[in-house]
Amino acid sequence: MRLVFAGTPDAAVPSLRLLAASDHDVIAAITRRDAPVGRKRVITPSPVAVAADELGIETIRTDRMDADATARIGALRPDLGVIVAYGGLVREPLLSTPAHGWINLHFSLLPRWRGAAPVQHALIAGDPVTGASVFQLVPALDAGDVFAEREYPVPDGATAGDVLSALSVDGAELLEEVVDAIARGTAVAVPQAGEPTPALKLGDDDGRIRWAESREAVLARVRGVTPEPGAHTTLDGSRVKVLTARAAPADAPRLEPGALSALGRDVIVGTATDAVVLDRVQPAGKGPMQAADWWRGRREGAPTRFEP
Repeated sequence: MRLVFAGTPDAAVPSLRLLAASDHDVIAAITRRDAPVGRKRVITPSPVAVAADELGIETIRTDRMDADATARIGALRPDLGVIVAYGGLVREPLLSTPAHGWINLHFSLLPRWRGAAPVQHALIAGDPVTGASVFQLVPALDAGDVFAEREYPVPDGATAGDVLSALSVDGAELLEEVVDAIARGTAVAVPQAGEPTPALKLGDDDGRIRWAESREAVLARVRGVTPEPGAHTTLDGSRVKVLTARAAPADAPRLEPGALSALGRDVIVGTATDAVVLDRVQPAGKGPMQAADWWRGRREGAPTRFEP
């Protein structure tokens, strides 16, 4: 089949590469425009744009599937549209432009976690299992019938970045299977069953650690917002990023939520239940460092309790 592929971040690249190596013809890659990246705000093409250029695939750079993009895609006469984390909506008449419409690889087990940040929300909620789904794109958000899904047990200590990297590879294989089935005429999609849960895009406040929550909830939030938007807390009015943390040993003392203390070489923080160990942190204006080094370097008499 003649495929158009829409995607933007690293998580979409394995799908693009796998489809490009398949028996199908990826005739164009739609991706968001080059954007400023990093502290120096260097204008940089998206990971999908870079991969498409390497593969010799025409790119259509647009932040919206507008009339111009619709006309350009329609002129290519695609059989199927494939979308993986593009970052924009596909509406009519573009939705019906390919002969078989559009399919979407989504990184959750639908209808759980419909929206822009399914992996992050799954980890924050403490879901033991997540996965990937391939569904028929419809006007309603992530609501189409599902062709196939694959479960993924969340490893202990995995961050959202870890899980998304794994799902991007597993999901690419699942996506290729569905594309092949559509080409053969054997694909079957079934309606989603169950109560949908929203997975809205995360903001800065979603990364704020709530020390009055249980230890399990605190660690789940840290993992769920790593690497983006990042976990953070406040000490004496100054932000401290928490890069990695873990459960404190069983013999660690119980502390008030947010209270800091040294335990041997470890720095521990109280929660509503048991304490956590801070492994790596990044104080404001400094680079990442071991929490123990940060703790030893603080001035005498400095505050020893994070804000709630």
